[in-house]
Amino acid sequence: MQTSLVSSRAVGSDREDFDLVVVGASYAGVGVVAAAREAGFSGRIALVGDESDLPYQRPPLSKGFLLGKAGAHLPLKAASFYSEADIDLIAGRHAVALDLDNRRIQLDDGSALNFRLLALTTGARAAALRCPGADLDGVVSLRSLGDAQALSSRLAAARAIVIIGGGFIGLEVASAAVTLGRQVTVVEAGQRLIGHAVAPEISAYMLGVHEAHGVAVRLATKVERIEGEGGQATAVICADGTRLPCDLVLAAVGAVPNTELAVSAGLMIDDGIVVDEFGRTSGPGIFAAGDCTSHPNVFAGRRLRLSSVQNAHDQGRAAGFAIAGRPEPYGAVPWFWSDQYDVKLQMVGLGVVGGPAILRGSVAEGRFSLFRYDGARLVAIESINRPADHMNGRRLIAAGLSPTPEQAADTGFDLRSLA
Repeated sequence: MQTSLVSSRAVGSDREDFDLVVVGASYAGVGVVAAAREAGFSGRIALVGDESDLPYQRPPLSKGFLLGKAGAHLPLKAASFYSEADIDLIAGRHAVALDLDNRRIQLDDGSALNFRLLALTTGARAAALRCPGADLDGVVSLRSLGDAQALSSRLAAARAIVIIGGGFIGLEVASAAVTLGRQVTVVEAGQRLIGHAVAPEISAYMLGVHEAHGVAVRLATKVERIEGEGGQATAVICADGTRLPCDLVLAAVGAVPNTELAVSAGLMIDDGIVVDEFGRTSGPGIFAAGDCTSHPNVFAGRRLRLSSVQNAHDQGRAAGFAIAGRPEPYGAVPWFWSDQYDVKLQMVGLGVVGGPAILRGSVAEGRFSLFRYDGARLVAIESINRPADHMNGRRLIAAGLSPTPEQAADTGFDLRSLA
């Protein structure tokens, strides 16, 4: 991967003046600067990132990257984009303080950036594992490229890995680790896998997939502590007394939005930095986008925080257009995907807990979708190896169109005809 070139104008001087400073070289951050330029913003822009690499794609880190697949790790934009768009990419620098009164961002090297407008796209970090032994060597998390590189090296030497958390990251790493020939145990405190995101039928199917590949899954199981010898993790001890020997532990217990700068500046927080449909925060001239924000979602009918590439990209673009004086409200249909073994799980929309779910396709053949309804209204589709259903669902839900349950169940019915 190419290493980014840090702008000499921004680093090496004590203070620089910018029309727009974007803190967080993430999907959302790149979306902000790209959309602002596209919409005609001509002022001076700085994009600040705390990693030394060009802003990169994160989803492959828990999938193809661990398997060494070519092209599994790519920059979001080529280095030439930043120079051609006249964007100062300040890599390897961490913002440590935000002074709204004086419109200034302090960086960890002692330099400062003055701004007229500011966008916070600081993303989220892996939630900390809170149990005795969590600080032992061999207990890791996965969020960044550096995390993925370290995990890849440890997997190469490991025999057995315990993954604490049966969400998307945990299951994707389980898939990669089993494919690499490792013994894998997943420990999930909840009653089912990916319970926060998918219907029970999808949870049950994915449980069967992982068990068929040799993963030991322990549901409704809490971790009491991690044992070690010589500072190295050697076993996970469950609350029921079960001892799971291992030489590697992955903590995949969720993510925490990076809101510290916003909190210190007095911006409104509600499970993330509070923004409106244009990415505007409670501070004048201050915008935010991506995993660090909570926004009014038209499909949920309430405020929520989404951690997804789609949300970060689309919300970042909405903020960028608003910054350029061409506001276009963020109202994209949420969608997400996960690759595990030969299974492509795709989701579009936001399902209603306990709402009816209509089966389309064949569970036995491993190609099916669940069409989830709120009354007569289609609100979500969860698909296993049926990408056409997913793409049709994105169009239908965005347009507010709903097939009848009979049409959804009939694989011979052309969903495209509704649009």
